Amino acid sequence: MKKEKMLLKKTNIENKLNALKRKGYSEEKIIDEVKAILNDDDKKDELILKTLSSNNNSDHNNFIFDLLETDRIYHISQIKKTCVNYRLRFLDTKLFKGELPYEAISKIKQLEKEHNTNLKGFKIIAPAKLFKLEHYDDPLLFAPIGNGYYYLIHKWGNDLSPYRKLLMWPVRDFENFVFCMFILSIVLTAAIREGVFSNKATAANAGIVFLFVFKSVVAAVMYYGYLSGKNFSAAIWDSKYYNT
Repeated sequence: MKKEKMLLKKTNIENKLNALKRKGYSEEKIIDEVKAILNDDDKKDELILKTLSSNNNSDHNNFIFDLLETDRIYHISQIKKTCVNYRLRFLDTKLFKGELPYEAISKIKQLEKEHNTNLKGFKIIAPAKLFKLEHYDDPLLFAPIGNGYYYLIHKWGNDLSPYRKLLMWPVRDFENFVFCMFILSIVLTAAIREGVFSNKATAANAGIVFLFVFKSVVAAVMYYGYLSGKNFSAAIWDSKYYNT
């Protein structure tokens, strides 16, 4: 009895699977079916890429609300405030010149399968240069839900500098710009030595000097902004024009 047990071979599951495969399917049939699956997957990728790069102004998608992650839903007012604070753009994906990672395509396919729909109306949050250059910093891909709400599909790239919000604060809107020019003019006025514009250091003379400096600084900065075609962040966050 012991000898018979010693003679029994161990079961190789891979061999059993191969034996069943040979009975039901020929190798050619398996290869053809796998090719068909891969071709269908490639066609789906091509369709998504075509949608991402096409003119599509849809403002909603047929999402199944219960399947959405609520922490990935954002209102247009929140998106606008973020873009204005950090001087970013919120534009159609057709204008994006960077490279979309395959992970983003994969997430779109997964969402389309889960919600049984074809997504459209994609938009991206990114710095203005991203829509002209291939270098990128922190793009975020969105799809519209409807009524001003957007669903965050994927984020990639590098995080923005922690100083970006502070550096962009002066050009956020006209009020911030005037305030910064006011403070800068005070600093420049204080740096001017006594006697440069008048022999006596009086409050009236200091006020006149300040007004002169303030007007000069504002004129110089606005002239530079006009020549370079720049505008305030509040006015350009959703502008598709480069020279703004």
